[in-house]
Amino acid sequence: MLYHLLYPLHTEYSAFYVFRFITFRTIYATITALVISFLIGPWLIQKLQSLQIGQSIRKLGPETHFKKEGTPTMGGTLILCAIVLPTLLWADLTNLYVWVVLLVTVGFGIVGFSDDYLKVKRRNSDGLSARQKMFWLLLISLAAAVILYQYPPFQTTVGVPFFKNVRPDLGLFYIPFVLLVIVGAGNAVNLTDGLDGLAIGPMIIASGTYLLFAYLAGNAQLSEYLQINPVPGAGELSILCGAMVGAGLGFLWFNSYPAQVFMGDVGSLSLGGALGTIAVITKQEIVLVIVGGIFVVEALSVIFQVTSYRLYGKRIFKMAPIHHHFELKGWPEPKIIVRFWIISIILALVALSTLKLR
Repeated sequence: MLYHLLYPLHTEYSAFYVFRFITFRTIYATITALVISFLIGPWLIQKLQSLQIGQSIRKLGPETHFKKEGTPTMGGTLILCAIVLPTLLWADLTNLYVWVVLLVTVGFGIVGFSDDYLKVKRRNSDGLSARQKMFWLLLISLAAAVILYQYPPFQTTVGVPFFKNVRPDLGLFYIPFVLLVIVGAGNAVNLTDGLDGLAIGPMIIASGTYLLFAYLAGNAQLSEYLQINPVPGAGELSILCGAMVGAGLGFLWFNSYPAQVFMGDVGSLSLGGALGTIAVITKQEIVLVIVGGIFVVEALSVIFQVTSYRLYGKRIFKMAPIHHHFELKGWPEPKIIVRFWIISIILALVALSTLKLR
């Protein structure tokens, strides 16, 4: 059986007693993901190059991006492997929450892979249609939402930051709320993935933040002390978050400026979907707006740009998403990337402060 991997060893062999601790398994899931990235990364990049799986650049995009034409894409498959394998090794696989997050992560990854494959096959930036992509993302998110809704220990309350006694119960309306969070997170990360390392940096920071949220929500004493929504069993998601941090760091090694490989939709959609699902399970759904503030701003810049152009025929930004706006203003790409990372760190600290500011 799958669940007879590393975690149960602590019950059979005294030498593996430390395997019972979430903190220990989280650390080694992170290290395992990092090692997998370093081992598979060079081979994958070489394979993508030999198969001529290169990035197609939009002709309407910034001119500085034209030199990136042909850079290997679909590197998100490396991220998926580096998340899934360590999770299967180190997590308690009898935990439903782990499987729900893996369902969304892999499901969104398959949708992203299909989109990337069509782009490569057609040799342009047109993959799945927006309607096709949204249909599959909503269907996968709906499956996750229904599973959680029907799981007796899971509550349909929503955590509200800065207010310790405000926990509205949405009941059946929690299902569309979950869809909004998961699909919104997936698409927001996808829109942010436009510069070398721009999306993966804030993703590492957000994953680390939710690692802590998951651990606290799953610990009865700490959640009571901090007066946050307790979610028995959510602590196991710390292992998955640790794998996301390790996978992100490993991928950043190859994706940092100038990038040797791009993650593609297979990486950005799966990461965003995973983050949104973890936010839902840990009852930190609204805090995701703060933690993932960079992703939110990127998504809103596109919405505002499109809305303004359709209603008034005018553009708010030189180009959307907003990182292209700064490019066209003359900011060097590395400066945009690092400044966005700095903002992400600040936002993560603000989000963590909501644990005490209540």
